[in-house]
Amino acid sequence: MAEEPAEPTNVEDFTIRRLMKEGNVTETQARQLIAALGYDWSSLLREARFLAKKR
Repeated sequence: MAEEPAEPTNVEDFTIRRLMKEGNVTETQARQLIAALGYDWSSLLREARFLAKKR
């Protein structure tokens, strides 16, 4: 995995990294969730946790 920058450069990067950490999903899954749901944090986190349980 490539080294991540110290600070996210934009809202999308910040949201992806936070979703990966708090929702326990991969970067690809985080990007797909954002593409499908937008930036509604509660919906993103709910779906990320659902995906994480399926693993």
